[in-house]
Amino acid sequence: MTRLGAMTKTVAAPTTLAQAIKYFANPDVSLDFLVALRWPNGPVCPRCESAEHSFLSTRRIWKCKGCGKQFSVKLGTIFEDSPIGLDKWLPAVWLLVNAKNGISSYELGRALGVTQKTAWFMLHRIRLAMQTKTFEKMKGSLEVDETYIGGRARFMHPERKARMLKGRRGGTVGKAAVMGLLSRDERKGHSKVRAEVLGGGRSRINRRDTRTFIDANVARGETIVSDQHPSYNHVAERYIHHVIDHGVEYAKGQVHINGLENFWSLLKRGIRGTYVSVEPFHLFRYVDEQVFRFNNRKVRDVARFVSTVAQIMGKRLTYKQLIGETIAPATT
Repeated sequence: MTRLGAMTKTVAAPTTLAQAIKYFANPDVSLDFLVALRWPNGPVCPRCESAEHSFLSTRRIWKCKGCGKQFSVKLGTIFEDSPIGLDKWLPAVWLLVNAKNGISSYELGRALGVTQKTAWFMLHRIRLAMQTKTFEKMKGSLEVDETYIGGRARFMHPERKARMLKGRRGGTVGKAAVMGLLSRDERKGHSKVRAEVLGGGRSRINRRDTRTFIDANVARGETIVSDQHPSYNHVAERYIHHVIDHGVEYAKGQVHINGLENFWSLLKRGIRGTYVSVEPFHLFRYVDEQVFRFNNRKVRDVARFVSTVAQIMGKRLTYKQLIGETIAPATT
């Protein structure tokens, strides 16, 4: 067991999966853990922000004396309106954030004793908490590259395979394009990645895509390494641009994109090996999941777990929003 002091109030947390399952099996302990992370100075009504309330111990909820309404620790989080108890939610978070190649909904369902559909919904809600967005520009030496995710041509029906192979680069048609940036940190040896699925799950990138993505994420004048793709020809206008020609070599000193290629390998290993089939509509969620684990790979399992649970507020996701029947509200 360890105590993390990142919040105002010190939070006790298990350090292994076995400890987590045993620790969070007690509903009172689970409640205290989440309350300490969400409200370090004590529960506050999410509706009126009043600290005056009474606790209904039989239901583990509070009744606000300001607005007169009841609220629970789940309100306004990814857990809202879920009948699943914290004794299952918290181990599920631990499993996903610490599994290098992810965990399938079938495996999670068997482990928690819930249906596959329920486990699938839970995993997507946890991925929302793992999502880390920032307006801070990346600096230093960076790598930029793109990849394409979709079905492999050799597994397709012959007619569809023939159509796919007519596309550019031997079959990117029908796949979703993902762009990524990797910020090197030669001093600490801890690079970080940002990745984004192109809107609409498009299977081609162009000059406008690369310019928009790079300008939104990189400070002017920084050093960027790319391959010889013509869509990166504009980079030298605003940045120091180095190009590696993969037709000749894969590295020339520090001129390479091997770090980002490694990230793409991890991403595709998880998708092909664990998730098997990912709809383009949901692909960005799986990309966010892998980005979180990659950027936090140097920290302990418990730190990854606590940082994810600390980000569950203001990120509610309903099932209708998940399957695209309603438009999801903006999240912070």
